[in-house]
Parts: sequence; C-alpha cells; structure tokens
Amino acid sequence: MALFKRKISLPMQVVIALVLGVVVGLLLYGQENVANYIKPFGDVFLNLIKMIVIPVVFCSLALSISNVGESKTVGRYGWKTILYFEIITTIAIGLGIIFGNLFKPGAGLDPTKLPKGDISKYQSTAHAAEQSTYGNHFIDTIVHIIPTNFFEALNKGELLPIIFFAVFFGLGLAAVGKKAEPVKEFLSGSLEAVFWMINKILKLAPLGVFAFICTTIITFGASALLPLLKLVLVVVFAMVFFVFAILGLVAWMCGINIMNIIRILKSELLLAFSTSSSEAVLPVMMKKMEN
Repeated sequence: MALFKRKISLPMQVVIALVLGVVVGLLLYGQENVANYIKPFGDVFLNLIKMIVIPVVFCSLALSISNVGESKTVGRYGWKTILYFEIITTIAIGLGIIFGNLFKPGAGLDPTKLPKGDISKYQSTAHAAEQSTYGNHFIDTIVHIIPTNFFEALNKGELLPIIFFAVFFGLGLAAVGKKAEPVKEFLSGSLEAVFWMINKILKLAPLGVFAFICTTIITFGASALLPLLKLVLVVVFAMVFFVFAILGLVAWMCGINIMNIIRILKSELLLAFSTSSSEAVLPVMMKKMEN
C-alpha cells in the first residue's frame, strides 16, 4: 500500500508523459484532426510559462541590484558578467562550428523528405539582422539595448531592453535609500507571488510535455524524424561536451561541483528538452539559483 501512496516526483512524471506521448503519437499517426485537439494543451502550458518570464526577470534583477547598494560594486559585477558571457558565447560558437564541420550531421539528408514547417519568422529575423543603422552590428546591438519606451519593450517581450531598465531602476532604488523601501517591498512581494504561480503552473508540466511530443509524432511520424537522428545525436553530444568540459571547468574554478548543479536542475533540464524552450524553465531555475 505504501508503494501506491508514494508521490511520483515531477521529473518522473515528465518522463512518463514523454513516453506516453511517443506511444500515443505512434498509435494515432496521421490523425491530424486528433492532434488539433491535443496541441492546445501544450501551447497553453508554454504560454503560461512565458507569461511569467518577464515579471520574474524584472523583479528579481531590480531587487538584487537595489540590495547590492553601491554603484561601483554593481559596475564591477556588471563588466565581469558581460566579459564572462562574451567569452563563453564565443567558445560555444567555435565548438558548434568545429562539431558541425567534423561530423557533418546534415550530410546525405534529402530536404524534400523532411517535415515541412513555417520559417517566415526566421527569414524576417535574418533580414532584419542584415540591415544596420550605424554600419556596425555591434553598435546597433548596444543602442537597441536601451529602450525608447519601456512598456513597448514589455509588450514585445524584448528581454535585453527590459534587463537594462531593471538594472538602471535597481540602481535608482539603491541611490534613493529608505524612500525606496516601499517599492522594494512591492517587488519582493510580487516576486513571491510569481513564484507561487510557477509552482502551480509546473503541475501542468506532464500534460504539456505529453501534448508536445504526441502532436509531433502524430503529425510527422517516427519515420520522418529518423533522418534527423544523426543531427540530434551530434547536437546532444556537443552540448554534453560543452556542459562538462567548459562549464564544468568554470564551475571547478569557482569551487562548485557541476554535477550538483545538474542534480538540482534535473527536472528543469528535462522539461526544457521536452518542450524545446529554455524560457519554459527560466523562472524556476532563477528561483533555485537564488535559494
């Protein structure tokens, strides 16, 4: 009886949902009318998660910066953080190029036999990236980080301008001192409320994962996805190498065991893999890192 009373952990629920999604998807392969009824469950779950990303980022950043105090300290942390991300991003890009040229995961694939998808949004993004206002994309990026309208940035979900405003706003709260205490209390209370929302939303994670996997298999089938297996394996291998070799080295230099971090974030990593969205786990990961 104790076995049946034992609560199944969230990571295990997600794994079970993933397996069930594959099985049900294979059984219903080709029944796209059925997929149209299942897919909304996954979309609703992902929308709920994305809904709270910006409130978490803004409240946590502004509150953290305001608690640091001196702007010199914030500046010191700031340039170190930017330098770290620049170096790590450059290494990640370099490894991606090396693994791509070494294993050539796309070689031999017939593009006409792959699942079709809408790439218009990626084409518009690429076209926008080709255009430069100042003749230098780096300068463009720096200028566009500063929002002309904070609420417009919120509406469009532009994270970098929101982060810039949150940091600047946090510095303002720190400079004002005691007068800013009510605002800091509001941000702190808002953050706690959002974390409560996250805990409730995550209970729907198994349903969301099931819907995503099931509709994918129903629509494309296992045979259509098999040609991409080499690409998936290469990408997974490259990411594992990056996590353990590069991030593991960084963690070791900071006196942190990378395996401890993976154990703490195992459910979030599995959820991100299942939904193909890092945004789906960003708020929860931020909360765990704070704790």
